[in-house]
Amino acid sequence: MESGLVASHRLRLPLLRPGVAPPPQQQLLLRQRRVAVAQLRVVPRAPAPTPLRLPAALPLRPCLPPLRAAAGAAASSPEPAASKFLGVETRTLKKIVPLGLMFFCILFNYTILRDTKDVLVVTAKGSSAEIIPFLKTWVNLPMAIGFMLLYTKLADVLSKEALFYTVIFPFIAFFGAFGYLLYPMRDAIHPTALADRLLAALGPSFLGPVAILRVWSFCLFYVMAELWGSVVISVLFWGFANQITTVEEAKEFYPLFGLGANVALIFSGRTVKYFSNMRQNLGPGVDGWAISLRGMMSIVVLLGLVIAGIYWGVNKFVIDKSAAPVAERKKKEKPKLSMGESLKVLVSSRYVRDLATLVVAYGISINLVEVTWKSKLKAQYPSPNEYSSFMGDFSTATGIATFTMMLLGRVILRKFGWGVAATITPAVLLLTGVGFFSLILFGEPLTPLMATLGMTPLLAAVYVGAMQNIFSKSAKYSLFDPCKEMAYIPLDEDMKVKGKAAIDVVCNPLGKSGGALIQQFMILSFGSLANSTPYLGGILLVIVLAWLGAVRSLDSQFSPLAKQELEKEKMLKAKTVETTAQVVGSGNGSLQETLTSENSANGSAIKQSQEPESTAPEKSGQQSQ
Repeated sequence: MESGLVASHRLRLPLLRPGVAPPPQQQLLLRQRRVAVAQLRVVPRAPAPTPLRLPAALPLRPCLPPLRAAAGAAASSPEPAASKFLGVETRTLKKIVPLGLMFFCILFNYTILRDTKDVLVVTAKGSSAEIIPFLKTWVNLPMAIGFMLLYTKLADVLSKEALFYTVIFPFIAFFGAFGYLLYPMRDAIHPTALADRLLAALGPSFLGPVAILRVWSFCLFYVMAELWGSVVISVLFWGFANQITTVEEAKEFYPLFGLGANVALIFSGRTVKYFSNMRQNLGPGVDGWAISLRGMMSIVVLLGLVIAGIYWGVNKFVIDKSAAPVAERKKKEKPKLSMGESLKVLVSSRYVRDLATLVVAYGISINLVEVTWKSKLKAQYPSPNEYSSFMGDFSTATGIATFTMMLLGRVILRKFGWGVAATITPAVLLLTGVGFFSLILFGEPLTPLMATLGMTPLLAAVYVGAMQNIFSKSAKYSLFDPCKEMAYIPLDEDMKVKGKAAIDVVCNPLGKSGGALIQQFMILSFGSLANSTPYLGGILLVIVLAWLGAVRSLDSQFSPLAKQELEKEKMLKAKTVETTAQVVGSGNGSLQETLTSENSANGSAIKQSQEPESTAPEKSGQQSQ
């Protein structure tokens, strides 16, 4: 179909010469034009006249700029900029700041509870550190399983907010009631006489199991303090954090939560130290530990209410419930292997066996040293206030060491590699373990030398054991856990999933309960923890040497696989960059050529369409001449 401009050119008539009559055909055209002009004068014009269309040769789309310029223009398109503070979006800070404060309060409480539970069960009359392995195996584990079964039932019935309050308020109420009711009534509610008769009938080897009955309220506090760490931190807090944060926010801010946890550890250690030293300012005959306990439990209750208040505030003012519901994040499905299938996976792969040895050896060695160290700690500090004061210093030192190691862990991994980073933890545990058990077993000849330093072999053993526990806790987060997770990376997908599932099913429980079971067997066999100390030292030596051998074997397998994985990634990145460069280069070149040709065509066509009308008849006249 011809455009309007072309049609108008065809209707344009040549100029008439004066005195010459137009031909009949031209006269007919003139009459038709006069009629058309008369009709245009009579008929009213349309309110919005149609604009003159360009000739068909011209493209109707606008000229596109080059590709890079187009990308820049698209990137600079006006979008509503989100308000920011210190480079972080305000809406993100509204979630992260309350979560950080909540995490600080939870960890602050957990440090107070963790230190207090050891003081209660270890320094209680008729009890000792021998109660800990029995308490972990026969009381803590069944109650943890029962609590999680109850939690899953409540999760099906209650909303998320109601479930949070239903779980956390019983903890707050119990710790407040313990400080103000249960501990002051301990003499009335503890069956001391029955425990004495049982111990006389069973023998001193059963001091630990009988002590669970003797100080049952302290054991209940021990279990509730352990559950605070596993339930309130792992289930309630991280479940809530994962619910309201995006993946990008989690990658950016979750590591800061780990550093904040160590800051909470430092401050809570100072708090425990302060309340434990209150006994020095009290008169004789006053139960200083009861007053210190009451003060610490008051802080726990207050911060527990702060945690609940922050949770309520975030749900009330931060989370937009009127918006469309967020799709549930699907968890990666883990293969649920049975015990037999897990053992089969462990036996079939040397790589997975070495990795399993690391996990089991860590769990057993930590438990073996911890209980023996706490028994010596009670011998050095028999008073609850003195014991608690030392634990406050211990928590502060642990927080500082962990904070420092988390900063240094990345440097060690990057500069020295996986093998060195994985060897540091067992090597230091071996050195401190040899020193700790040597001071216990062969400390008498060293008494004169220790006296010149102002300490006894027992105090030196306490300090060396504290160093070992401090390093083991800090190394777990900074070196051991990263090395363990890195070891899964080079495995193929099938072995990666099945091997991790097998270690979760078999090795984690075995490492956690293996040390306690070994100690129970030794205590019941040799009569007491002190009599079994030489054998525990020998077992620790064997386990740590096996740990070092597994690290060496795993490093010989991991390093080549990691190099291959790194080379594959580099080749893939190089190919991706090369392909992208070729596509972008060819695309820009062809587009530039097309645009150049189109621009030249557009320019010539526009020039022709914008020429004065008088030039057309002149040209036609010249052509006719």
